[in-house]
Amino acid sequence: MADSLLDIPVATIKGEQKTLADFGAKALLVVNTASQCGFTPQYQGLEALWQQYRDRGLVVLGFPCNQFGKQEPGDEGAISQFCELNFGVSFPLFKKIEVNGVGAHPLYVQLKKRAPGLLGSQAIKWNFTKFLIDGEGREIKRFAPTTKPEALKTEIEALLK
Repeated sequence: MADSLLDIPVATIKGEQKTLADFGAKALLVVNTASQCGFTPQYQGLEALWQQYRDRGLVVLGFPCNQFGKQEPGDEGAISQFCELNFGVSFPLFKKIEVNGVGAHPLYVQLKKRAPGLLGSQAIKWNFTKFLIDGEGREIKRFAPTTKPEALKTEIEALLK
């Protein structure tokens, strides 16, 4: 297992192997996404954050997941096309993963352990749960699916100083 959260291997939606460290960010916003969810319009807000803050060091990272109501049934090509055509998504997307259970991706195992949800629960409750991570991978804050991306601006700005 990787020593640092930033060293955990992840596969981009195009199949390239990366780590979070490869993005050289001051702040990372990791989100489990889905194309057929009531929160799917948050892609627009996530893209807006990416556009507003990427030159200052924010990287938004979308991890499609089909574990909640089977709301991400497509393959990587369909997901990529949907995000680009419907929301103009240009931030990095990754291969579809699981965020809960025995098949949970190691990144999400660590995120949940380091930033448990309400009442100490480690489970991801639904699509569009957000984790804001500092550039060193040490400070992690978790936000509910109902938290709109634009509500994170103050937290993001604090990490980008």
